Amino acid sequence: MAEYLMELKNITKRFGGVTAVEDFSMNLNKGELLGLIGPNGAGKTTTFNLISGSLPVTDGDIFFMNKNITKLSADEVANSGISRTFQNIRLMPGLTIAENMRMAFHIRDDYNVLDTIIRNKKFIEAENSYNDEINDMLKHFSILKFRDELVDELPPGIQRKVDIARSLLLNPTVALLDEPTAGMNPNETDELVEIIKWVNKDLGVSTILVEHDMRVIMNICDRIIVMDQGDIIAQGLPEEIQTNDKVIEAYLGKSYQEN
Repeated sequence: MAEYLMELKNITKRFGGVTAVEDFSMNLNKGELLGLIGPNGAGKTTTFNLISGSLPVTDGDIFFMNKNITKLSADEVANSGISRTFQNIRLMPGLTIAENMRMAFHIRDDYNVLDTIIRNKKFIEAENSYNDEINDMLKHFSILKFRDELVDELPPGIQRKVDIARSLLLNPTVALLDEPTAGMNPNETDELVEIIKWVNKDLGVSTILVEHDMRVIMNICDRIIVMDQGDIIAQGLPEEIQTNDKVIEAYLGKSYQEN
């Protein structure tokens, strides 16, 4: 049997009498950039919530790096090497970009309250290291100049970049990106596409991408899984998905095929 970096086996999620994901199985290979698409309500974000520990699994198992992480909490999943972003940007208003970015290090802090109060060498060295990492990440996202500005005073495109950049400070093995280009103009989308490529290829972060912009999905993903009503209706290479009759009928539409 092939070994995968991540594997979902027969996952089901029920909310009372409603089944959002049913008997769903998928895998992620090391180094892969995997697209997860489907119409609204297909179960994509629910799947992300199950992987990340934000929601409990009703049935089935999730394996990551040969370990069963099905029952781990969201913090434990993040500690294991899986980061995620949300479709709705989750930044703290009233704080600067740098202060929001600093929150990513809470699971890595190895100093205690006393170290913080007396600001000893251990505390200062750690904080200097964190600041260097923040600045370096903001450079890659071309938003370093906004470092000390309040996030709620910045446009949605920059806020989206901050949210993604912060998730990468966790040094993940896998990144789950939920609608990363939402609210972005075409130029910002093009910039973010290059960033996602950099994350996947240069940083070596295996990535699962939920995205409605089919031009993004089709141009950068190694493989695509199409969901509908909580299960897979197709999977394969981008060129295979574009010509799949089930996908065209359920999601892409005839106009996409004509284009």
